Amino acid sequence: MKQISFRWGYKIFLAILFTCIQVFLWAQDTNQTVTTKTTETTTTQWYSSPWVWVAGGAVFIIILVALMRGNSSTSETRTTVIKDNI
Repeated sequence: MKQISFRWGYKIFLAILFTCIQVFLWAQDTNQTVTTKTTETTTTQWYSSPWVWVAGGAVFIIILVALMRGNSSTSETRTTVIKDNI
């Protein structure tokens, strides 16, 4: 008699398991009538206001200018010397 390999056993077990799970989940679906009362409120998010984008852009530009300016307030000067052979 030929033995069933474990690989086929696992496949059969998983097929049966998934079928049972589907049956259990389908059995929970009922036709109950539920009445709910909902209230609707409208709220705006902080990022939907245009003044937030303008203020954020201004702060970004100020930070960008400060970073690009760097350390230019120092009194260090650099001179490039070129030697001519005449």
